[in-house]
Amino acid sequence: FFNLLKKQQSTMDQPVKLAKVSRVLGRTGNTGNVTQVRVEFMEGGSTTGRSIVRNVKGPVREGDILCLLEWEREARRLR
Repeated sequence: FFNLLKKQQSTMDQPVKLAKVSRVLGRTGNTGNVTQVRVEFMEGGSTTGRSIVRNVKGPVREGDILCLLEWEREARRLR
């Protein structure tokens, strides 16, 4: 039990990155419940030039700010 608690604490201590939704690309997933978006990373309140494609579950629109717990992985493009 304590090992599991330590593991949860170590994952919770990792920093998050803020990213602004620049474009909604489309719906994906088996039932269309996932939205594919292009996000631009934010540093100090302004966007940087780096952008990636991510999958988002739930309602999302352009201009929304996302907290990314994992920011190195990019989603595959829609077909």
